[in-house]
Amino acid sequence: MQHRQLTPHFNLIEFHSKDGAEMPVEVFKNVKKMANILEIVRSYFNQPIRINSAYRSPEHNRKIGGVRNSFHTKGMAVDITIKNKTPKQVTKGIKHLIRLGAIPQGGIGLYNGFVHYDFRGYKARWDKSSWYNFF
Repeated sequence: MQHRQLTPHFNLIEFHSKDGAEMPVEVFKNVKKMANILEIVRSYFNQPIRINSAYRSPEHNRKIGGVRNSFHTKGMAVDITIKNKTPKQVTKGIKHLIRLGAIPQGGIGLYNGFVHYDFRGYKARWDKSSWYNFF
């Protein structure tokens, strides 16, 4: 099952917890939804997307210092990069897709080297990039 193709460009293994923990069935439903959302983002940028982190088991999330009740533990969040696009460009594109109604409203976090997106259903924005933390 871990090599199951979810969408034309995303495989289930890309969404697995890095600690190898089994993915609960209720999480799989959210992961499938996220794969479909990422297809829209991929099409918008016309570039492959690299998933740095998707589902995290609660244990793994704690180990890496993730926030309690992280949307990653529900399969509703991803941290992504897109080749030749800065995190700011990716953030701008995701916001545009939300405004168009193409993807669900949610959380967008700007970090050094990647962007967090989740489909929590309400707007949340944060900037943890170094230029912001410098001041």
